[in-house]
Amino acid sequence: MNHKLLGNTAVVIGGSMAGLLTARVLSDFYAQVTVLERDALPETAVPRKGVPQGRHAHALLGRGHTIMEEMFPGLTKALLEQGVVTGHGRFYSGGGLLCRHPQTPPALFASRPCLETEVRGRLLALPNVRLIDSCDVLGMTTSADYGRVTGVCFIRRQSGAAEETLAADLVVDASGRGSRTPAWLKSFGYDRPEVELVEVNMGYATRFYQREPEHLDGDLMINVAPTLDNRRACGLLAQEGDRWIVTLAGYFGDYPPTDEEGYMEYARCLPVPAVYELIRGARPLSEPVAFKFPSNQWRHYERLDRFPVGLLVVGDALCSFTPIYGQGMTVAAMEVEALRDCLAVGPDNLAQRFFKRTSQVVAVPWSITVGNDKQLAGTAAPPPARFINWYLGKLQQVARHDPKVSLAFMKVANLLAAPPSLLHPRLALRILRGSLRRPPEPQPAKRPELMSQPL
Repeated sequence: MNHKLLGNTAVVIGGSMAGLLTARVLSDFYAQVTVLERDALPETAVPRKGVPQGRHAHALLGRGHTIMEEMFPGLTKALLEQGVVTGHGRFYSGGGLLCRHPQTPPALFASRPCLETEVRGRLLALPNVRLIDSCDVLGMTTSADYGRVTGVCFIRRQSGAAEETLAADLVVDASGRGSRTPAWLKSFGYDRPEVELVEVNMGYATRFYQREPEHLDGDLMINVAPTLDNRRACGLLAQEGDRWIVTLAGYFGDYPPTDEEGYMEYARCLPVPAVYELIRGARPLSEPVAFKFPSNQWRHYERLDRFPVGLLVVGDALCSFTPIYGQGMTVAAMEVEALRDCLAVGPDNLAQRFFKRTSQVVAVPWSITVGNDKQLAGTAAPPPARFINWYLGKLQQVARHDPKVSLAFMKVANLLAAPPSLLHPRLALRILRGSLRRPPEPQPAKRPELMSQPL
C-alpha cells in the first residue's frame, strides 16, 4: 500500500510485538525506521530476558491474527511450515464447557518466541527498517521549548560505548509496562498521565510436555477460566515441536508451586480433570517456571491537556491486562491498526487523535478483563454491572448446549465483535429460552479442603 511520506525518520523504543508491529506501519510513512531494543536478540525462537512472560502460554486472538496476516502476508503459512498447528480446543467458562459451533474458526497455536521471531524476520526484510539491539535508551531530545520530541539518546551495551543521539520526526514508546515516558514528560514540564490500576496479584507456573497424537482426541487446547468458586485458571495449548505448554495460574496470591509435587497437586485441584489426567501421563520437557503479575494498568494519555508533538505510546506502555485473557498481542495489533489510520490522515494533531482512538480500542478489552477481575475479587458492582454479570452467567450456561450462543460469546472473546452484540434481542431471547428449557448442569466437584488455602 502506497502512502505519502510524513517524514524522514521514525524511532521505535522496544522490539517486542507492539514495537515490531508499530515499525511495520511506520515503514509505510517514514523513509527510515529504527527499532531500539535492550535485549540481545536471539537468532532462533527462544525466550529472552526482556519478555519474561514469553515462557508462558500466549494466545493470538482472532482479531489479532487477522491484523498480523494483513501486515505480513504469508505469515500464517510460514508458521505452519515451522510446525505451528491450527485447530480447535475446549473452552471452559462460567464453570462449564462451551459447545462448539461448526463455523468457529480454528485458532493458531504458536509459542510467543516463534511468533515474535517470524514477525521480526519479516519486518527486517523491509529495506527501510533497521534494528539496534543490546542498547539502553537514556532519554529523549526535544526542541528548546519542549514542545516537540526530536529524537532519542541511547548507549550500546558494550565496553567503551559512548552515548549516541538519533534524530527522529516521530518517536513511539513501545517499551512495555515499565515505560519511562511518564517520568520524561514530567522532566519536560508536562503532567504525568493518570494511571488506573486494578489489582489481581496473579501468579503463573508453566511447564512443557511432550504432545502425542492421541491426546485430547485431537483437540489442541484446554482453556479453564476462573470462577467465584475457583479462582484458579489454566491454559493448556499445543505448540510447535510436538509440545504442550501448560500454564497454571491463580488469583490473589494463590500461586501455583514450581516443585513437582506442588505443581501436580495444583493441577489436580482444577475443576477440569482433563488437564491433570493429561499431564500426569505425559513426558515433561522442562521444569516449572514462575511469573507474577500485580495488576491491570491503563495510563490515560488521552486525558492530558498538553502533550509534545512527535511522541506516541503503544502496547503495554499504554495499557496492560491480566494475561490469562490472552488479549495483549491482539490489543497491541489493534492499537497499531489505529495508528495506521491516524497517519493516513496526516501528521496534524497526531497524538491527540491517536490517543483518542486507542482509548476506544482499549475500552472494550479493558471492560471485559477488569469487569471479570472485579467480580472475582468480590467487589460490589453498581446495578447495571450486576445485571450484566447475571446476564453473562446465563449466557455461559446456555452456551454449553447452544452453538449459536457459544459462537456469539467466542466472537466477543476473540475481539471480533463488540460486547453489546451479546445483548441483541434475538440472542437475548435465545438465552432466555435456553435458560428456561434446560435445567442447570451439575457443577464439577470441588475440593474445598484443597481450594480454601493457597498451596
